[in-house]
Amino acid sequence: MNYRLYLALLATILTYFLLVQISCSKEEIDPTAPIVELADLPYDRLSDYNFFTGNIADQTPQPSVLPYDLNTALFSNYSSKARFIWMPEGTTTPYNSDQELDFPVGTVIIKTFYYDNDFNDLSAGRRLLETRLLIRQDTAWQFASYIWNDEQTEANFSVVGKQVEVSWKHYDGSERSTMYLIPNKNECKGCHNSDNIAHPIGPKIRNINKDFEYADGTMNQLDKWKSMGYLADFPTGAPRVPAYDNPNDGTLEERARAYIDVNCAHCHNPRSPANTTGLFLNYDETDPTRLGICKEPVAAGQGSGGFVYGIVPGDADNSIMTYRMNSVEPDVAMPELLRSVVDEEGVQLVRDWINAMPPDDCN
Repeated sequence: MNYRLYLALLATILTYFLLVQISCSKEEIDPTAPIVELADLPYDRLSDYNFFTGNIADQTPQPSVLPYDLNTALFSNYSSKARFIWMPEGTTTPYNSDQELDFPVGTVIIKTFYYDNDFNDLSAGRRLLETRLLIRQDTAWQFASYIWNDEQTEANFSVVGKQVEVSWKHYDGSERSTMYLIPNKNECKGCHNSDNIAHPIGPKIRNINKDFEYADGTMNQLDKWKSMGYLADFPTGAPRVPAYDNPNDGTLEERARAYIDVNCAHCHNPRSPANTTGLFLNYDETDPTRLGICKEPVAAGQGSGGFVYGIVPGDADNSIMTYRMNSVEPDVAMPELLRSVVDEEGVQLVRDWINAMPPDDCN
């Protein structure tokens, strides 16, 4: 055989096999799969992760990105939140009925903060402000904040945070506005700190144990997470807290305790920054004094407002808890971070709970 012809034929065969291999490799790439390379994070743009399909402002998740909700959520200046979670294929989360779930390395919790233009008419549109990612790295959780542009076409990574003026029509029909603070990386750690380690706050078993309307139908979130392989098997009768704003879901005390659990207990528990106060507001706390009932503050300064006890049963007007919740003054307001308005409905719930207690002057 002609030597040149042989080389040409060999080159043609090798080229053919190379093209077949490239073609097969392309076919193996799943276009719906999120892109999460831990060593390269955080990416510059939210869209780089491929968490959402189509227009990312619509927040339509890819099949492996699971939307979820909480029974009672942290108050964030009346903003709403769209929540999602993604876990690497083949990983799962052990069941834990008491503490934060121990998510596997590679997990990403996605939370988009937005304001509906009209709280009573969701068809009036919304404005996306930021998307926060909590990324489970090998040794710790990493925070990454993405700020949405004015065109609502992309969210870009930011370390420094930002203040944004927002406005909306409230439940009572009034026009309201405030400055919304997008936190920097260190401010995120201020709330997500437990045992000096950053943790997610919301997704505990008791708070995600609820039904959710998925694209393929309504299902309990625990069952859905298990079916996706995101959660290990769990017992019948897993704990659940009520929705604080639903009068038909739980007792007044249960709803108030659910509210202060998610809004206050991430600091006020034995493992977190406010543990020296002796005021522990986690949902499973049973000691009345630790809950603040007839308890004098360790050191509140002007934060006490001249009042003597955290909770005076039957008398919300003379309780430090409601005084601080009803303030936006520095060194007084509680919760103290990332809040510039009073949660009127939440404060009223806690007031109702305290006023419904059998009266006790604590003397």
